[in-house]
Parts: sequence; C-alpha cells; structure tokens
Amino acid sequence: MKILVINAGSSSLKYQLLDMETEKVVAKGNCERVGLDRPFITYKHDGQEQKFDGAKNHEDAIEKVLKILTDKEYGVIKSFDEIEAVGHRVLHGGEIYKNSVLVTDEVIKNLESLIPLGPLHMPANIAGIKACQVAMPSLPQVAIFDTAFHATMPEKAYRYAIKYEDAEKFHIRKYGFHGSSHRFITLEMAKILNKPLDQVNIIVAHIGNGSSVTAVKNGKSVDTTMGLTPLQGMVMGTRSGDVDPTVVQYLCKNKNMTVDEVVNYLNKQSGVLGISGVDSDMRTVENEAAKGNKRCKLALDMVAYSARKFIGSYLAVLNGADAIVFTGGVGENGAETREDIVSNMENLGVVLDKEKNKNFKRGQVELISAKNSKVKIYVVPTNEELMMARDTQEIVQNLKKKSKKTK
Repeated sequence: MKILVINAGSSSLKYQLLDMETEKVVAKGNCERVGLDRPFITYKHDGQEQKFDGAKNHEDAIEKVLKILTDKEYGVIKSFDEIEAVGHRVLHGGEIYKNSVLVTDEVIKNLESLIPLGPLHMPANIAGIKACQVAMPSLPQVAIFDTAFHATMPEKAYRYAIKYEDAEKFHIRKYGFHGSSHRFITLEMAKILNKPLDQVNIIVAHIGNGSSVTAVKNGKSVDTTMGLTPLQGMVMGTRSGDVDPTVVQYLCKNKNMTVDEVVNYLNKQSGVLGISGVDSDMRTVENEAAKGNKRCKLALDMVAYSARKFIGSYLAVLNGADAIVFTGGVGENGAETREDIVSNMENLGVVLDKEKNKNFKRGQVELISAKNSKVKIYVVPTNEELMMARDTQEIVQNLKKKSKKTK
C-alpha cells in the first residue's frame, strides 16, 4: 500500500509518498511559492533531487506533483492508481475532532467552520484537500489533526481562566499542536522503554522554529505549551511565546498598531528573531553568539530558560517522569541547546552526560543522560509524515473491512 501525505500551507505544499509495507519514503518534495512569483517544485527520490516549474494554486500543485510522480522517465509509480489514499495535515480539529477522520462533505463543512481558530493555516489545509479530491476523486482522503493528540487534556489544563460562558460560546481554550510529532514520540518511547503504552510517563520537547513541550501521563497528553494557537508557550524562532496579554494593548497604543498587526508582530517578528535582531535560525544565532553578539546570546538563553521552565513544571505535573525526550529540528540536532536546557536540573534528578550529548549520532535514537540520572534523557527523531501515513492506512483498512461486511 502506498500513501501520499500532503501538508498544504498558504504558499507551499509539501508532499511525501510512502510505501507502507516497508514504511519507507518513495519520494518527497515541496511545491514552494505557490501562487506567488518564481514558484518551483522540488522532487527527491532514489538519492536524487530535481527541480521543476512551480504552481499557480494548490489544485495546479497537486496536478503537477502527480505528473512528476508518474512520469515515464523519472517517476516512481506508473499511475496514481498505485496510491491507496491521501493523508492531509490539518492544523485544527477544534472540539469536533479528537482523532483522524475520513473526509466527507460534512467534514469539509466542519473544517470551514474552524477557520476562525486557524485563519492562517486552515484555508490552505482545506484547499489542499479539495485539490486532491478534484485530481483523485476515487481515492479516500483522510484528515489528520495537529490538535488531536491533546484532546485527552483534563479541563483544569485546557481551560483558560476567563468568563466561562464566553469560553464556551467562542470555543476559547488550549488545544495544543505538533500532535502527530508528540504522538509518534510517545509510541516510540513505549518501545524504547519496553513499557505498555498506558504506563509511559514522559516529557516531549519538540524544538524547532516552532516549539512545544508536552507532558504525557500513561501514554496520553495531559498538558502542552501551545494554546488556542501555536503562539503560546516557549520562545520560538519568530514567535514570542508567553507574554502578558496587556502587551497587545500597550503596543496598539504606543506603536499605533491594530490588534491584527500586533498578533502578526508576535507571530512573525518576535522570538529569537526579535531578540537577536539577526535571524530566526538557531544555527546562525549560535554562530553570532560565539563571536560575542550579546543579543544573540540572550536569545539562546531565553529559549533554553523557557524550555527548562516548562520541563520543570511538567515534572511536577507528572510527579516525575520516565524520560525527557528531545525531538524536532533543533531538539534532534542542537547539542548546545539541549545542554543549555537541562543544565542545573540535577536536584530534579535530571543529569546530562555531556560527552554523549556532544557526540550523538544524527538521525538515531540516543540515550544522553548520565548513569546517575533518575530521569532518562533521550534524543529521538520524529516522523510526523509516517504517523500521518499510519493513521491514513488504518482508516482505509477499516473502511475496507466495513465494505466487506456489508457485501
């Protein structure tokens, strides 16, 4: 069974074709600058990378991706009949969807009703689904939600302390994101720790340009740092993370900005970029900090401090943990960032082996805690696309079983 996984953004469309018999990637790429000037498509397969003319919209992008995948010269499948189903990353399931679902007309309507909760991402997610429905009308389309894994949070964790009636009416609450990543890591850690899933108690630190920390108790999310939107929580690449809400009012008055402009400012001009004044990329900021740039050093310190603060609070929430797990682009590859985050946590039973951390092998599961660390520290590569493909496969297989029973 081959599954096509789609992650449609406002001006991009990432794709990955997986062979589910081996769970290996057959081909992958990105349609970049969709609908903008100078669009292009990247295509990676069999160790090769090619570049093609881009797309004017999401429907055009899907058509071109299918044409590339089935091309007689460099394609990896003879026709898209070899694709069993398409899995779509969807930002928000709101309070409606707590698991991945088969896309129907009703699902599309529900997704459109959730656009106010994710105005930047949801229209693009929906456009990607509709484009695939047009190009491959006979194939099952599955929606996989970033928020779903966190649907198990207790009310005391997800509710904001605002007027109860308003929170209910406008669905204002913590939803959490990076769900596919946190879920993938939780399932992997059950294998690594050799424990039943319902006995896994871990803290997952997904750290990249966007970052979130999740407390997992008995295999389920009980709290996470992102909130109503992905803006809440840690200091991130371009996002501020937690700030006093009156900062919005203050900026509106003193910089003559609208509320929407301030939200954009907090999302795209803040975080590591805003503090360093250099870049949102941690690698660039680390290089500049090493040269003596104090603002870059401050930005790195703030990222580490915010992560450490959340990890510490979740150790309290869980009353201890089996492990702290680093994942995501920076979490997996940033040895300095990991060391900065877990330093000075020895009294909490968290002790890093600095040599193991420094000499870790990229792309592999690594235990980097010291022997005397009560809480183990791991680096585990995430695979959100594989998690999405597995969900899609499961739904398709269940659909086939139901079809056989009705015959």
